[in-house]
Amino acid sequence: MATAVKISAEPRSGKSGSAESNRLRKSGYFPGVVYGAGKDVQLVQVYEHAFHQALVGHHSEHVMLDLEIQGQEVKKVLLQEVQHNPLNGSILHADFHEVSMTETLVVEVSVEPVGTPVGVSMQGGLLEQSSRILEIECLPGDLMEFIQVDISGMNVGDVLTAGDVQLDAAKYKVVTDPEQALFVVTAPKVDEDSTAEGAEATEPVVLKEKKTESEEG
Repeated sequence: MATAVKISAEPRSGKSGSAESNRLRKSGYFPGVVYGAGKDVQLVQVYEHAFHQALVGHHSEHVMLDLEIQGQEVKKVLLQEVQHNPLNGSILHADFHEVSMTETLVVEVSVEPVGTPVGVSMQGGLLEQSSRILEIECLPGDLMEFIQVDISGMNVGDVLTAGDVQLDAAKYKVVTDPEQALFVVTAPKVDEDSTAEGAEATEPVVLKEKKTESEEG
C-alpha cells in the first residue's frame, strides 16, 4: 500500500444546492462529505489545488488519506468517490469514508496488464480487457491502488479470469466472481471482403472454344 497522504479540510455549513456549490468552487474549494465508523455524516470543503497536489504520483483516486479537518483530530479515510465536471475535469464533489484500521473493507481496485501476450506478438491475436476492476476485501492498511497481472504467457483463445489473479491469501480475499473474465486473447479477425476476393480469384476460368462460321451454320 502507498503511504497515506494528508489532506486538509474545513467544516462546511449545512447549506446545499447548486448556488452554494458554485460559491465554493468560485473560491477554489469543492464540497465533500465524511461518513462511516458509526458516526454522523460531516460536511466539509476542500481546497482543490492542494487536493490535486497531494494526489500527484498516485495511480488511483481510491486511496487512503489522513484527513485533517480544522479543529478536529486527524481521521483515517478512504477516498471513496470523486465526481468530476465532464467538460473541464474540475471536482464537483468527493466522498470520504472514515475507516477503522482493524476492520476489513471491500474496495474496487483497478487491474493493469503487464507484458505482451504470446498470442498477440507471435500469433497475430488481439488482446481484449473485459473488466478493469477487481473487487477485493482487505484491511485498510493493506489497500492497493492497483493490481498488476502478468499476461505475457497468454496464447490465442486464452482467458484470464478473476480467479487466476494471485494475491496474498493472508491479506486479501477476491470478492469478484472467480469466473469473471479480465483479459481475453482473441483470434485475428479475417477481412470478409478480402476473403471473398481471394475465393473469386481461385475459381477456375472456363474458356469457351470459339465456333467457326460453318459450325454456327
